[in-house]
Amino acid sequence: MTIQDKPALILIDVQKGLDNHSYYGGNRNNPNAEENMKKLLKFWRQHGLPIFHIKHNSTNPESPLYKIKAGNEIKEIVSPLESEPVIEKNVNSAFIGTDLRRRLENDAIKHVVMMGLTTDHCVSTSVRMAGNFGFNTFLVSDATATFDKVGVDGKKYSAEVMHETALASLNNEFATVLKTVEVMKMLDVNQKFGY
Repeated sequence: MTIQDKPALILIDVQKGLDNHSYYGGNRNNPNAEENMKKLLKFWRQHGLPIFHIKHNSTNPESPLYKIKAGNEIKEIVSPLESEPVIEKNVNSAFIGTDLRRRLENDAIKHVVMMGLTTDHCVSTSVRMAGNFGFNTFLVSDATATFDKVGVDGKKYSAEVMHETALASLNNEFATVLKTVEVMKMLDVNQKFGY
């Protein structure tokens, strides 16, 4: 992947309501995820690369992400510019019930870099579909995060375990998992040396 490939940055569900940690299971991992998202967003904007913001509109009135609630808003740290599309969804995948795939294909985008919340839910589902649709997909491990989960037998799994196992399931199968610094280095080096 190079700058010349014009990879799209896709930010998934970086919304205020997800700051309600207890609602989603508590003990969120990767507290620096939004800072890393901000770095990548700045990098993409500086290089004039395509950016897509995905926003989840929960159909559950109790959810912090219910459309009319303040929690539905995208966090200021990655707030979209007027020129950047915001694609709304109400299921786990950024591709179901949206025009994301058509937009990417119409712009001849073959490479996507994905990040957001949460690793094992909407991020994982969207990454799997991107890979299955044939996009060269990259997932930024330190620009994603999740929460503790309780299994079917009542056993509690830490957010870090959920995060790491989700990444392990996706890596080299649906996507290439990289860290923020690795993504920027890859694109910077490729631009500098014209690869």
